[in-house]
Amino acid sequence: MDADAKAFVAGLEKCFDELRDPRVRGRCDHLLIDILAIVLLAVLCSAEDWPDIELFAQRRREWLQSFLQLPGGIPSHDTFRRVLGLLDRKQFAACLFQWTQALHAATGGQVIAIDGKRAPPRSGGRRRSFRKKSGLAALHLVTAWATESGLTLGQIACEEKSNEITAIPELLKLLNLPGCTVTIDAMGCQKEIAEQIRQQKGHYVLALKGNQSGLAHDMQQLLEEGINSDFCGLKHATHETNETGHGRREQRTCQVIAIPTDHPQRALWKDLCTLVVMTCCRHVGGCETWETRLYISSHRPRAKFLAAAIRKHWGIENTQHWSLDVTFGEDVRRQQDRHGAANLAAVRRLALSLLRQEKTNTRGLKNKRLACALDPNYLLKVLADAQF
Repeated sequence: MDADAKAFVAGLEKCFDELRDPRVRGRCDHLLIDILAIVLLAVLCSAEDWPDIELFAQRRREWLQSFLQLPGGIPSHDTFRRVLGLLDRKQFAACLFQWTQALHAATGGQVIAIDGKRAPPRSGGRRRSFRKKSGLAALHLVTAWATESGLTLGQIACEEKSNEITAIPELLKLLNLPGCTVTIDAMGCQKEIAEQIRQQKGHYVLALKGNQSGLAHDMQQLLEEGINSDFCGLKHATHETNETGHGRREQRTCQVIAIPTDHPQRALWKDLCTLVVMTCCRHVGGCETWETRLYISSHRPRAKFLAAAIRKHWGIENTQHWSLDVTFGEDVRRQQDRHGAANLAAVRRLALSLLRQEKTNTRGLKNKRLACALDPNYLLKVLADAQF
């Protein structure tokens, strides 16, 4: 057996050692670890649905038999769909992302962005992730993403965007936060979430909007008082960046203000320390637009660091979500089996993370997936580079 293939199977067994197999013991033709290995390998090789995964396995049968047991031969696409649909999505994701969490610890990444991605309810007139007659809402996935390394660290599936408030604490429990900064959009700006992050020895940067009207009013008032007094008596710092490209010029100004120790909001929010004000001025085709966003943070007022953390947060939209939709076609997948859809989505995120760690191929994710499909040695290299 090839050493890389052996290491891949051993790593997968280590990840899924505690995953409960819901099938009837003694009545299964296929080993669970074989099914999971084929699914991951197939997704890396551009498979997008269950028939694609079966086709990959049939065409690579001889190669797969060199390191997998396959006592019942190659499973059918219905078997892949049924087994992934039976696995508990929370336990599956928790086991799967042990892989990338180990990689994250090794690379020393610091900023973790948490954001939700909704599976489109319709695309091209076809139902995707909801079923109106049975009241099935569109699938919503909340993901933790390490911005520096491009690794997905965890995933929780829920039925509505409003459920992110309850999903985020569950996701945080899966993460090792000491020394990390967690960035979340306004949906996650909750006292309990801020306290949990600090209890897990992490720092937070939370976007502030109308969902916390009292806090937003007080922070806006603090900003106005600082501007009117030229920040007299307030610790204040500013950092500016200028970027030009794609026909536009963008200037970002990050102002940080130390919230006074006697401010009433500091008693309500765990270790609240800094108000962050991000102002963006864009020039596109002769038009100028301005946008200002407020954030709160447990970090001391370090303008350059906080500006970078906020900027990195949007990488989950521009890098991960975009790649999943464009390269993996996630926005057009039919996903009405909740556990199966969430579990296959988790495999896509792991595959994306593994592909991003491979640096010898510089022609993009699509080319890397094609290379995996054409060359088993390159496919094993992608997996070997990410072993823990």
